[in-house]
Amino acid sequence: MYPFGYYIGFDQWYFILIIPAIIISLIAQMKVKSTFAKYSKIPTMRGLTGAQAAEAVLRKNGVIGVQIERVSGQLTDHYDPKANVIRLSDSVYQSNSIAAVGVAAHEAGHAVQYAEEYFPIKIRGVIYPIAQAGSYLSWILILFGLFMNFSGLIFAGIIAFSAAVLFQLITLPTEFNASKRAIEGIQSTYSLDEEETKGAKSVLTAAAMTYVAAVIVSLAQLLRLLLLFGGRRRN
Repeated sequence: MYPFGYYIGFDQWYFILIIPAIIISLIAQMKVKSTFAKYSKIPTMRGLTGAQAAEAVLRKNGVIGVQIERVSGQLTDHYDPKANVIRLSDSVYQSNSIAAVGVAAHEAGHAVQYAEEYFPIKIRGVIYPIAQAGSYLSWILILFGLFMNFSGLIFAGIIAFSAAVLFQLITLPTEFNASKRAIEGIQSTYSLDEEETKGAKSVLTAAAMTYVAAVIVSLAQLLRLLLLFGGRRRN
């Protein structure tokens, strides 16, 4: 049996799996920030703000009743399905930049998903409370299992962590689909010209890669847990 410190410290799998995944995640975060910064400095020809672009996408898809509000922070943009509100950050709401239009249209794409009951978004909503609980409980269960030398708790923790990973996996198609809807909405409403649309695509692609990187990190951590503790059950 391995000593307790082996499980919670740095092991060979941490360096083989986790470190490379973290590096990928950091690169993705740097890329989205640099891409957003680049296109946030370029105003659109039509001069539409982020809020106006989101409204245009909603109208084009026949979605009504969605409020658009301003929220503090940078890259804090999101759609709140419970309140039915699109919240756009300071750098998006009133900005007429290419980046602002792309991000706002993306959040409007999420609102359209909910309005049309897009299947992956419904599954995501069902799994969310389970995944949220799993993300909080997983490491607590694993650590208690190690402390008590009880493999049942350890594997309960791994299962809980798996629920959080599943949620992230299901999030991927919803994000890519929202970006697809955003670009289609931008093109159909002529919010951006052809060159500007390419810039918006670059912003949304960079943002999507952060979700992909997050999944890679979580999968690497899950694999590490299985490699560390898989043999313990047999023992």
